[in-house]
Amino acid sequence: MQSDRRRLIEQFTLQRVAGKVVGVGSVGTRSWILLMQAEDDEPLFLQAKEAQPSMLTDYCGRGRHRNEGERVVAGQHLMQAASDIFLGWTRVPGPDGVARDYYVRQLRDWKFSAPVELMRPKGMTVYARLCGWTLARAHARSGDRIALAAYLGRSDTFDHAIAAFAEGYAEQNEHDYAQFADAVRLGRLEAVSGV
Repeated sequence: MQSDRRRLIEQFTLQRVAGKVVGVGSVGTRSWILLMQAEDDEPLFLQAKEAQPSMLTDYCGRGRHRNEGERVVAGQHLMQAASDIFLGWTRVPGPDGVARDYYVRQLRDWKFSAPVELMRPKGMTVYARLCGWTLARAHARSGDRIALAAYLGRSDTFDHAIAAFAEGYAEQNEHDYAQFADAVRLGRLEAVSGV
């Protein structure tokens, strides 16, 4: 953690730790909720998520970071215009005695997604442009923008390739859901709604 923020976090003491069930993208990793408390009883909840080696390690070799949590934090700092002020990393031995790398951030779900199913075409166009701009900005901050621009070129080949991929992906989702619904209808799978 940056030194100015480290001074702030030093005003808190760890009180409790609890395991947390992670989302789909983090299945198989450990996640912990940390209750920190200041002298004035002000609570601070942090989340420590296990940071495993990058999937690219086998192809590109290890990066310059010795801690996988540090690698994740460095990537977030590169791609995000503003990061969580408590974003940091650590290595901690678990109950099994194995030391694991974690990145730490405030526990709060600020995720938001626009209700795309309710959008009209004009709103969807604005939303798509905003998402594209945000993604492009993140990549421009984190990569070699000149190499990226040269790779994409001036033609619309990449645009068409991404659109074709998106359409194919949507069709595959519809196909998968149809198979799932058939399996439920035929009694091969049980589905519970309203949970």
